[in-house]
Amino acid sequence: MAGNGADRFHGAVRRCSVFLGTYEPRLDEKGRLILPARFRDELAEGLVITKGQERCLYVWPIAEFTRIAEQLGRAPVTSKAARDYMRVFYAGASDAVPDKQGRVLVPQPLRDYAGLDRDSRDCVVIGANTRVELWAAKTWHDYLAEQEQFFAELSEEVLPGLL
Repeated sequence: MAGNGADRFHGAVRRCSVFLGTYEPRLDEKGRLILPARFRDELAEGLVITKGQERCLYVWPIAEFTRIAEQLGRAPVTSKAARDYMRVFYAGASDAVPDKQGRVLVPQPLRDYAGLDRDSRDCVVIGANTRVELWAAKTWHDYLAEQEQFFAELSEEVLPGLL
């Protein structure tokens, strides 16, 4: 994983990795996710799992979550949209430190939100730049099938002058 920027965390400058790739693990019977080996070093010091958009879960390295929290903290308290977003974002958040096998418990309310239930523990873990996303396998495959044609047809409107 290549560094893409610097973060301040506990007074030290840290490189923030770019998470890449798609992996298809299964949650174990206790609701634990075995993190892909390529992601474990960056997440070893701790992580935060919270609700993401499109019914996936966001998994942030603790340093990146701290940076995001600082940015959200600058939103005006008078903004109803900001208050509503932060309530859902923080209320569902859970912090954890992976065990020696790279496993992390995904709390039941977050599994419910993402559709990771007892009937289907199949999931997809994707790298999404500075975060990891955890999806129920069916939800991810449906989303990807819907988005790939849109992606193939994109032009410079999304990232003008970049590509």
